[in-house]
Amino acid sequence: MDAITIQILRNKIASLVDEMHYHFYRSGYSTIIRESRDFSCVILDRDGRLIVAPPMFFHAPVYRHLVGRILDVYGKANAISEGDVFVSNHPYEGGLPHVSDMAFVAPVFVDGRIVAFSGSIAHKADVGGAVPGSTSANATEMYHEGLLLPPVKIWEAGKPATDIERIILTNSRQPALVRGDIHAQIAVTQMGATRVKELCGRFGATTVTDAFAAILKGAADELKAAIAKLPEGTSSAAGFLDSDGVVVDKPIKLAVTVAVKDGLAQFDFSNSDPQAKGPVNLRPSMVEACVFYALIGSLGPDLHFNDGMRDVVRLTFAPRTITNADPPAPVSSYQMVNLLLVDVILEALAHFNPRRAIAHSGASSALGIAWNKPRPGQTNMQYEIAGSAYGGGMGHDGATATATHLSNLHTTPIEILESEFPCRITRFDLVPDSGGAGQWRGGLAMRREYELLEDATVIRRFNKTRFPPSGVAGGRAGERARFVVRLGTPQELETTASARVEMRAGERFLLQSAGGGGFGDPGKRDRGALARDIAEGYVSPEATKSDYGTTRS
Repeated sequence: MDAITIQILRNKIASLVDEMHYHFYRSGYSTIIRESRDFSCVILDRDGRLIVAPPMFFHAPVYRHLVGRILDVYGKANAISEGDVFVSNHPYEGGLPHVSDMAFVAPVFVDGRIVAFSGSIAHKADVGGAVPGSTSANATEMYHEGLLLPPVKIWEAGKPATDIERIILTNSRQPALVRGDIHAQIAVTQMGATRVKELCGRFGATTVTDAFAAILKGAADELKAAIAKLPEGTSSAAGFLDSDGVVVDKPIKLAVTVAVKDGLAQFDFSNSDPQAKGPVNLRPSMVEACVFYALIGSLGPDLHFNDGMRDVVRLTFAPRTITNADPPAPVSSYQMVNLLLVDVILEALAHFNPRRAIAHSGASSALGIAWNKPRPGQTNMQYEIAGSAYGGGMGHDGATATATHLSNLHTTPIEILESEFPCRITRFDLVPDSGGAGQWRGGLAMRREYELLEDATVIRRFNKTRFPPSGVAGGRAGERARFVVRLGTPQELETTASARVEMRAGERFLLQSAGGGGFGDPGKRDRGALARDIAEGYVSPEATKSDYGTTRS
């Protein structure tokens, strides 16, 4: 095909993904969709291979596993029809990140054959399970985490399968909220399928499918060329998760060995710890997301992910390990594991391209509040994503108070929280001196204090309390994360990394993320940059002496 047509169709698909994304977050019912934007929308080829990556990067490799399973179950029986929509939230059968993430997939038919798929994945407010909100911090099997749906049809030949929807909603503590989000998600998935069919009508189905193949091959060729510029060899790294949320005194090791040879990059995770009792286990789809994210970050920002890149990357797992768990191992807290795994992979990859090295980052985290008595007309399930900070890298400081690495999620504004839920935010600021000292400083931790106006169950899932983000090349570690409940009372308590706490109206808690690690010798930090840090309140005069070896103020 000619390059111009390929680029036009690439841009058409990228614009369509943006359009789907916009319509979904504008149509969502829950704050998870409207504010955090915890979802992705995509277009896939006839085999389920991703064409253009969504903003929610860690969803990107999931679709190939999900569509592959749909084709195994339904395709071989010739049981996929135009107007079908499939649903699944199964971490093992569908490759979904965790049970709360629900995927919808619609085939695109032209002249009686499948030419593409439209898909979406989004977090649901509650899908049942042992705790309100479903995302348990201490589940010990996936059945504690909610209703499980293998890939099944929720629309068949253009008509909704209402029994499937009734089953989902009957298992939810928030049926109205989940119904609204499901209907919005199905609509945007169907819209994507309709738009692709229109493209086929305009350009011809063969031209569209050939363009998809060329886009996939182009990504593989670009990645292979970039890998070929790296020195051949091997490099290993490891990091430790605070705990699995159940056996709280036992850290969990994540390990990788990276080998570059003959234009291929190989990632071996066999030395990671056995799968955990608590909900910190990963499926290969999540590990793939971490690998491709870190690889592109290490090689340069001009590479664009799609499933063609799979052709030049090899992954090795040992069975029943933290990075390749077997059912019914729970997976609710997968994201904090993803974020640590990215740190570990980036550390190993720095051996091959030191100019793109970066210190360890803080971990974006989740907060759920199940209100015993919500405000009239409002949901009683509050769910938030809390940002953290990036580590410093060669030539730049770490970003502050933002979602780290894979997620690209948004912090929910105070105004939304206080208007929709019975809580008051009494503090929201940055933590001075929390970024690891270095020639390039780590980003600062953020903190929020909440006052509860009604009784509630508070569920907090986070990491990096025991092992704060480490520095690189002489940089110092960032501040550790903290979660303190019942502030200012004799019962004040700093919890372990993941916790479920029953709290009363009038009580307060503190949520503090981790600061990013520093990069390079702090004594070499530019004095002008240090003066700006002091002026902004990022670094205290005391820390300039203890961490940077100067008394300048």
